[in-house]
Amino acid sequence: MLKSMTGFGKREGTSHGLAVAVEVRSVNHRFREIVLRVPKGGFEWEEELKELVARTCRRGRIELVAVYGKGHERGKHVTLDRPLARQYHRALKDLQRDFRLEGEIDVELLASFRDIFHVAEIPVDDKHLHRVVKRLTTGALADLDRMRFKEGKALQVDITERLKAMRGVHRAIERRLPLVVEGLQERLQSRVHALSGGEQDTWLNKELALVADRYDVTEELTRFRSHGVQFEEMLKKREPVGRQLDFLLQEMGREVNTIGSKANDAEIAKHVIQLKSELEKIREQVQNVE
Repeated sequence: MLKSMTGFGKREGTSHGLAVAVEVRSVNHRFREIVLRVPKGGFEWEEELKELVARTCRRGRIELVAVYGKGHERGKHVTLDRPLARQYHRALKDLQRDFRLEGEIDVELLASFRDIFHVAEIPVDDKHLHRVVKRLTTGALADLDRMRFKEGKALQVDITERLKAMRGVHRAIERRLPLVVEGLQERLQSRVHALSGGEQDTWLNKELALVADRYDVTEELTRFRSHGVQFEEMLKKREPVGRQLDFLLQEMGREVNTIGSKANDAEIAKHVIQLKSELEKIREQVQNVE
């Protein structure tokens, strides 16, 4: 079964109250390129994360993004210095009494004293965070792989239909070819007969046969069919076959070009255009196959 190089996976979790999210996305690439984007503190895990990605993705440009807490930074928590807040409150009460001041001592007033609040990063257990990121990465890669297989299945259905269409065109060329060769031989014989005054020898007949043979594309049709059979067999394999499929398409394209140049026939020329059109559409699909 084919697997696409395009996909997306995401998993979310927590590590001791710290929100953690891992996203993995992949797009087409001739080879395999793994890009990691992890916050400070996660660089030491890069090689391990790359190995996890490599086990799932054989080709494509894969980007893994790990996020800790809000804004790609570790979470923070706020603590209140209650004893200091009480001292501020008592001092304000004394000030109000001594100077007979009006007004209320409320939360807004106390909050203006910034030193009663302390903001600190949430302490993180790096070992636990490592385990969480690894687990989320494994899950995100599984989601990515499912999407790649799902898209690959759709690609395979489309490619299979186009291969079926090409088989029909191939049979049409095979049916037409004997008529083309026979007609060519008759035209050549008629022309030679007219030029020679009706006299022909064995050597001339052999030359006519050789000329007609140059327009015979039976070998090209046979090779084209063989490549098509190999292509269909490749579609059934589970390992990455994108490069092999691309190579077979190039070979099939060469055979079609030769058929078009050798077969001097308008009807076959139309069939050749059909084959080229289908091959190009399949090539576009194969560019996305792992």
